[in-house]
Amino acid sequence: HVQLVESGGGSVQAGGSLRLSCAASGYTFYRRGCVGWFRQSPGKEREGVATIYIRDGFTAYAGSGKGRFTISQDNAKNTVYLQMSSLKPEDTAMYYCAAGYSSNGDCRFSPDDYNYWGQGTQVTVS
Repeated sequence: HVQLVESGGGSVQAGGSLRLSCAASGYTFYRRGCVGWFRQSPGKEREGVATIYIRDGFTAYAGSGKGRFTISQDNAKNTVYLQMSSLKPEDTAMYYCAAGYSSNGDCRFSPDDYNYWGQGTQVTVS
């Protein structure tokens, strides 16, 4: 049974930081795979925040998180992290991690490219 579990969300003041974790159980991230962090707030579509290619650690960031968010991996722990700093109220959303396969390392921000999803962790910035 594949399960992705996010943790680390919470309430924080603007300018603060949080580190989200995405732990996989019953599943090992594909070596030629992508893990992405997405977020969704009420009334809005789910949007990609950051992605990482497991094989070589190559990362990509959407405009909203560039310079403020850092995605990283710990293969020994089968966990991917999202370090968020300089948080803004507009970062408030449910944050999800997702995993999928990529043959060429092109980790895109399209939710359709990802097969497995976690349940999400809420981030609230005030």
